[in-house]
Amino acid sequence: MATSRVLVVNNGTLSLPQLRKRFEQLGSETDTIDAASVPTRLGPRYQAIVLSGTKVRAFDRDYYKPLIDLVMGADVPVFGICGGMQIIAVAHGGRLAEGPQRVGGHEAHVDKEEALFSYVGPTVNVFYRHTLYLQGAPEGFSSIGRSENAPVEFLRSDDGRIFGAPGAPVRQR
Repeated sequence: MATSRVLVVNNGTLSLPQLRKRFEQLGSETDTIDAASVPTRLGPRYQAIVLSGTKVRAFDRDYYKPLIDLVMGADVPVFGICGGMQIIAVAHGGRLAEGPQRVGGHEAHVDKEEALFSYVGPTVNVFYRHTLYLQGAPEGFSSIGRSENAPVEFLRSDDGRIFGAPGAPVRQR
């Protein structure tokens, strides 16, 4: 059986080694590139794309246009983490708003009818570093999880190919 390969787009995350290690523990090989170096087409060697978090550029549509073009043109699953989710949302008309600075584990409520959450309780504790929060799902996407400060903690494209999460789950409740 061939090993799956994931393209990890590093948008400036502090957790790149941990992110790659986790995919490798799950049996996938990873290749990492930065957002400024994304190819125009994905090619057949990758079975998924992961967009890491970012600190500063989620609003910069021009900078991320090649990345969004790659994501939207690919036919593989895409997972945006933290700022990666925000980049996807902003590119599709989503609005970010300032909120309280949060670092650490925070509770989010998830939609249990979503297959993604079939093995967790109705709330999950997610670790992230945030000051910006997605205020609504953009056209073509749905909110599948929320918290006190963020109406959209988890995001899913209507075709079920693209998902976004605020950070890494730390424990189930």
